[in-house]
Amino acid sequence: MFAHKLCYNTERRGFAENAKFPLEDAQHRHGSFGSPNRVCREYRMKPTPIRKHWSFPRGKPPRFTSIALCIGLLLNGLALSEPPHPADTAETQAHHWDPLFKGIDYLQFTRDSHEPLSAHALRIDLNDPDIRFFVTPQNGERDKETDGLKATTFLEKHGCQVAINATPFSPDGETEGEPRDVLGVAVSEGDVYSNAHGEWGALLITKNNEARIETPPFNTGDIYNAVGGYHLLLKDGANIAQGDEKHPRTAVGLSKETRYLFLLVVDGRQSGHSIGASTSETAELLKSLGAHDALNLDGGGSTVMVIDQGNGKARIVNRPIHRHLPGTERITANHLGVFAKPLPQELPAQPDSPKDAASTEKPE
Repeated sequence: MFAHKLCYNTERRGFAENAKFPLEDAQHRHGSFGSPNRVCREYRMKPTPIRKHWSFPRGKPPRFTSIALCIGLLLNGLALSEPPHPADTAETQAHHWDPLFKGIDYLQFTRDSHEPLSAHALRIDLNDPDIRFFVTPQNGERDKETDGLKATTFLEKHGCQVAINATPFSPDGETEGEPRDVLGVAVSEGDVYSNAHGEWGALLITKNNEARIETPPFNTGDIYNAVGGYHLLLKDGANIAQGDEKHPRTAVGLSKETRYLFLLVVDGRQSGHSIGASTSETAELLKSLGAHDALNLDGGGSTVMVIDQGNGKARIVNRPIHRHLPGTERITANHLGVFAKPLPQELPAQPDSPKDAASTEKPE
């Protein structure tokens, strides 16, 4: 029997489930994962029923056996007629997003089983007027196209509030500032400095934050920022991903009405923490968040998500694994950053003034 955990963090609300099987035997327990304020609900999955094949001598089976078979068939029919669990369908999964910045919400999934999974997502409201995007700019007259940076360095250098790694690149290296080739579309504030790479797709964003996910040929005439990736994961709501290998993943998705942009990272290659996801599983995760179209970006040891701690310093949200070292960040060619305003502060309730209090007193 395998265990599946639904975690709810009272500080970062939104640990969500990712179950595909009927669930039973719910238990509550307390735990900690970066915060003491987490409650975990552990479920145990029903084991797959074992079907036995019976054989009888020539003629009718014994009466007691006939009765047992009838009861078994009846119960089996009832089990087959049960409605699917809400978690069985990605579109019906409810997630509790935690506001992180104005126009940006955060969510974390965890799954504890024989195949553990840890993933982090950001939901960006493209209708928020204070949301702006920024892609790593080109390096001018220097060799190749950009100078490699870690995501933490990128965020602190440019003052973004959140950032993820983006387009595939070459070569890999261990020194920041060394030139890199970007393998796919890259546009930074209207400057198209890298073109399409084969049939790989791209996330294209206009200056007014109108976003779309497309495959070549691209029309970049109205595009202000863009990052290339690999192949599409979702197209018009359909999972078109292929491949079963599980790896760390970075991906982006758009809601059907293109109001929301989803940024997703899935940790991988770390037994006991997260084994990673296939492209098809990544597509289903994005679909469960509300994505209608989605694109697979550079993953593996490049996968990383960082946020501003509020003082301009970057914090790594996930657990990257460069060079097979958990928690080690890779230097990559380009990133997708987002600027946002802080969450509005709630004003404390003001006590009534003496004048107001006096006006409410009843005469004796």
